[in-house]
Amino acid sequence: MDWHAQSSADVIKTLKTNERNGLSSAEAKKRLEKYGKNRLHEPKKPSLFAKFIAQFSDFMVLILLAAAGVSFVTAIIEGTGDFIDPIMILLIVVINAVTGVIQENRAEKAIEALKRLSAPHAKVIRDGKEKSILSEEVVPGDILVLETGDILCCDARIISEASLKSEESSLTGEAVPSEKSANIICEKSAPIGDRHNMLFSTGIISSGNALAVAVETGMRTQVGKIAKMINDEESPKTPLQKSLAKTGKMLGIGAIAICIIIFVLGLLQQIPPLNMFMISISLAVAAIPEGLPAVVTIVLALGIKKMAARRAIVRRMPAVETLGRANVICSDKTGTLTQNRMTVTRLELPKGSASFNSPEGVFALSLCTLCNNSRINSDGTASGDPTEGALVLAALKAGRKKEKLEQELPRVKEFPFDSTRKRMTTIHKLKNGGYRIITKGAPDMLLPLCSASSDGRGMTEISQKAVISKNEAMASDALRVLAVAYRDTVTIPKTADEAEKGLIFTALIGMIDPPRPEAKHAVARCKTAGIKPVMITGDHIATAKAIAKDLGIFSGNDKAMTGVELDKISDEDLTRNIFSYSVFARVSPEHKVRIVKAFRSASAVVAMTGDGVNDAPALKAADIGCAMGITGTDVAKGAADMILTDDNFSTIVEAVSEGRGIYENIKKTVHFLLSSNIGEIITVFTAFLLRLPSPLFAIQLLWVNLVTDSLPALALGVEPTPQDIMERKPNDAKKSLFADGMIFNIAIEGCFIGALSFLAFTIGRVFFDNGGEPVVGRTMTFASLSLCQLIHAFNIKSEQSIFKGGLFTNPKLILSFIIGVIMQVSVISIPALATIFKAVPLSPIQWLIVAGLSFIPLVVVEIEKFFQHKTTKHKAPTLIHTKFKSTL
Repeated sequence: MDWHAQSSADVIKTLKTNERNGLSSAEAKKRLEKYGKNRLHEPKKPSLFAKFIAQFSDFMVLILLAAAGVSFVTAIIEGTGDFIDPIMILLIVVINAVTGVIQENRAEKAIEALKRLSAPHAKVIRDGKEKSILSEEVVPGDILVLETGDILCCDARIISEASLKSEESSLTGEAVPSEKSANIICEKSAPIGDRHNMLFSTGIISSGNALAVAVETGMRTQVGKIAKMINDEESPKTPLQKSLAKTGKMLGIGAIAICIIIFVLGLLQQIPPLNMFMISISLAVAAIPEGLPAVVTIVLALGIKKMAARRAIVRRMPAVETLGRANVICSDKTGTLTQNRMTVTRLELPKGSASFNSPEGVFALSLCTLCNNSRINSDGTASGDPTEGALVLAALKAGRKKEKLEQELPRVKEFPFDSTRKRMTTIHKLKNGGYRIITKGAPDMLLPLCSASSDGRGMTEISQKAVISKNEAMASDALRVLAVAYRDTVTIPKTADEAEKGLIFTALIGMIDPPRPEAKHAVARCKTAGIKPVMITGDHIATAKAIAKDLGIFSGNDKAMTGVELDKISDEDLTRNIFSYSVFARVSPEHKVRIVKAFRSASAVVAMTGDGVNDAPALKAADIGCAMGITGTDVAKGAADMILTDDNFSTIVEAVSEGRGIYENIKKTVHFLLSSNIGEIITVFTAFLLRLPSPLFAIQLLWVNLVTDSLPALALGVEPTPQDIMERKPNDAKKSLFADGMIFNIAIEGCFIGALSFLAFTIGRVFFDNGGEPVVGRTMTFASLSLCQLIHAFNIKSEQSIFKGGLFTNPKLILSFIIGVIMQVSVISIPALATIFKAVPLSPIQWLIVAGLSFIPLVVVEIEKFFQHKTTKHKAPTLIHTKFKSTL
């Protein structure tokens, strides 16, 4: 219901409660049964076993499991007892499944954090008596007794209050506590931040006291709605996940098709079915890069480690790569782009602007510090109301300490701030025996009480208009403006009305939650990198636009929109025009999710930064959510993919740079693995078409895929990030890993590697096996294929020649080559290992032939790069130069 649009009396009547006596214990028990306990519901958690089983739904994994099953059955039927092939396949699949289970924990942590925000106890009136009860036992209709420091455990309509303010920044995004009043009736369409007659769950009473009636509890509160959104909102799949899923499906279907064709052709050639099963399994193993999921996982994990060193903690592994594609960064204002700390920035006197250190400026700030209940902490920060704290800190910087001022002019009386008068007055004893009355508050409420100004002139209607004009100018710059005035008297006034008259107007003081110093540079880097920065905040639109202009987010033909305006347009219109807007103000958590989804519907890859409870649903809905580590709530951190440990907006820009480098490295890794696997397919398939013995056994293919391939693939995954990476446009989310001719390059390179490996098989079979079982031919193929792939990694390393780009810029690639060569030579040369891998030791001349064939791809590509460099600087290296484009 629209409780904020009703009077407190109507709300009490609707809820059938009593302001003085509250609910009876019996009625409260009935309502507890009806509405349920005042706590947030947890989503149903799948069991650990269910999570583990879910990891086996990938199409490529299913093909591997089928291949392992066939291999296992074949070994039993043939009675060989050779179960090494299926065991190795299953081992890789299980390792990948365990890794996947470890990653699943985001929504559960977000809900747990929301629960921790609730107060454990609440003071209510039951049976006419004030009592403390568990917060989960609060029901709609309970009368709450609230005072400074209390945490709200439900949404409530204020019945009565005194100088009440509530800190709601985690929900609304406003840095300043919201002033509350019982007598206001708000419009139905009023956003949460403008519902000044309401208190909300997780809010903190920063000053004053109140009676309020609980109107919503549990999942029906505003925070409960956010919890439901977190539960319901599914994290979108990253572009990498989509590409790899598509790749896996394509490879799986291709493997099945090849196996069926081979099996049918074999039967037509009257080859025994069991032999055909083994050949088919060999082809399936060759077609599917078993190590691809593990290698990509490790590359992402290494990327996570690099980002952690740059103060960005990644909670969800695929998010590392997603950053490389981000072309929109939606950021909350308060605490993310700004410091979430009110700061005095301007001081206007009747005669004009003044510096804080001028005599007039020091005097004005001294008055504000005396008429103030904030204190300076031992760490140099201010406690209490942020606005009052800003004034005390400004006076301290001007050389006036609050404690010393109070010793000089001790306070004898106070008329507290209230939402009707919108001002506060204190009375202080002067050394000469008189008293000084100091009043600070809203300029429009204080000016009519002034009869003179501190420059000695009377406050005429004309001079008041001049001050009002200055106030409006400061407000248009998104400053929060307070006026301060004083007068001296010989007696202590008894009432506020008596004290607050004939005042001497002193100054207008403007303050704002200032932008973070580094944020402006970070925004500029975003624009250079082709990334659109967008501000989404619950604050007022004037404040949001002023900060956005200062940071460079709002410029040119950019537009701004409020939450009320957002409610009036359809999702289709919003998506159509979404890139015209750079600022969204006075928005709710639902609005933030809608904005993020509109950008995603417009084909953008969206990163969302925030720190409050109100940001959590949008953080989860974005392609990558980035929470603040210092000021961020546990809810925001739990819903996010990444946490910025220094709360620095520029850190996300650094993370984007790392993400782009990681994406480029993953492309190199996939390029390398698939071209290598195509080489294996060509080798086996060619032999079958020519009705020759199989040149490779399944266990040999597994060795190449899982060991020899993996080492250089991992090394390619840690290639240094190019220095100009943030001067390039973001990677198009619609493009797959194989766009811009990469699929053609992979095919050509794979065929070349396959041809060389088959040539090694032919040489070994013809010249060294003497027409018998091709044991030497198979071993030479095994060695040639492995070494050829190890050397081919240097082709993929860079677009430039390895001699110009730097052969030793990636020591891990050199190390992987050395280790790979040693391992490959070992499984052939050591008799025990050679027996397991069905190989025989090679002679020096046979090794020389293998080495010569293996280095041919490097020589060919280096020649191609030499000629290609003369015509273009940005073409990917291929064995045959082509402009063929593919969007597979």
